[in-house]
Amino acid sequence: MTTPIPHQTLYAQRRARLAAQLGDGGIAIIPTAPERIRNRDSEYLFRFDSYFYYLTGFTEPRAWLVLTADGHSTLFCQPKDLEREIWDGYRLGPEAAPAALGVDEAYPVDELDTRLPPLLENRSSVWYPFATHAGLETRIEGWLQKVRARVRYGVLCPQALRDACALLDEMRLIKDAHELDVMRRAARISAHAHVRAMQRCAAMIRAGEDVREYHLDAELLHEFRRHGSQYPAYGSIVAAGANACVLHYRADAAPVRAGELVLIDAGCELDGYASDITRTFPANGRFTGPQRDLYELVRAAQQAAIDATRPGARFVDAHDAAVKVLAQGMLDLGLLDRNDVGHLDDVIEQRHYFRFYMHRTGHWLGLDVHDVGSYVEPSEVGQTSERRDSLSGEIIRDRPSRILRPGMVLTIEPGLYVSPSSGAPAHFWNLGIRIEDDAVVTDTGCELITRDVPVEPDAIEALMRG
Repeated sequence: MTTPIPHQTLYAQRRARLAAQLGDGGIAIIPTAPERIRNRDSEYLFRFDSYFYYLTGFTEPRAWLVLTADGHSTLFCQPKDLEREIWDGYRLGPEAAPAALGVDEAYPVDELDTRLPPLLENRSSVWYPFATHAGLETRIEGWLQKVRARVRYGVLCPQALRDACALLDEMRLIKDAHELDVMRRAARISAHAHVRAMQRCAAMIRAGEDVREYHLDAELLHEFRRHGSQYPAYGSIVAAGANACVLHYRADAAPVRAGELVLIDAGCELDGYASDITRTFPANGRFTGPQRDLYELVRAAQQAAIDATRPGARFVDAHDAAVKVLAQGMLDLGLLDRNDVGHLDDVIEQRHYFRFYMHRTGHWLGLDVHDVGSYVEPSEVGQTSERRDSLSGEIIRDRPSRILRPGMVLTIEPGLYVSPSSGAPAHFWNLGIRIEDDAVVTDTGCELITRDVPVEPDAIEALMRG
């Protein structure tokens, strides 16, 4: 007897919602991700396509979902093959797929090229994810050519190709209760991993041991897997000292020294859903004066962004709130010279702050760590304004920022990065600080789901003494 996948009804409801938006005679084709060769005959660990998983819950490679506007779903998947299963693992197979996944019918994936053209006949439009799968457009064109070859027999060929991402991105932007439950669990695992890395770092330094960035990375990975996470959600950043000023630095072999800060940006993926946390802490568990000054500034900026994250606000409001606090702090601490840059409004308007803060304050979070969903409010997309960027000189066309609604999940992650070439006072050089939490927009504000690891400097120091 085939055991249905967990939450089978939920996936069926999502397929029904998508089908209802395809329009009369519409058909959607959604493939999973391809397997990828790492080197020679060794493959990277397979990770399914997020759109495909969102609609099916199916995690095997070489699979396709075909969905019609009337809600009929067809799965193409690997056939049962006992010899290959000895090598590669269990396959569900098309015979068991309908009962296990709740799809209407299933066929071997090797029959895809044969069965797709008849499924496309007499359809008005074909929906598929644009610009996400190399070669997909060419393959669909090949199927449509076979349909067009039969028009003399009265067959109608689809007249429109449409981007399924436009529909699915909007669906995925608002998380349901199941998604939020998984994301909260992923956040707890990741927070505990950060706690573990902080405490081990301080303990190793106190013991006089050689501490490297990869030692802390190992602590993160151990905690992720120990609690059931399948993978890191992205390549972990473990950056000691000056390396923290490199935004996309990766955990490497640099020494972790007492007196320096360590920036860790790491999160696990659990059942397909990402978490994303950044913490910055003193390697030996004690902030110096300049370190604490900059840290408290970033923390204040994050709190301003948190306060601005609420239903009815705009996505960009959190960034604007953080920038205002950071810019004022740069002036107050002497990172920026008032004689050179002017007052707060000048710093913001001319983007002088960009010297120390060069990224946005957040992004959507979900099945992808940089999750899908437009950052422009759909009802206002036609409203545009133009401005000249003060740094690049290019003309920027702005559209109204997304209005936040309950169920959206985003990161809040301001930072400061002070390199020796920045012109800042020398006691701030080589300090890179970022604080990042994952926030769920609620009916009244936002819920931070990653605060099982502290952000207050006193609490961090107390934790690292333990």
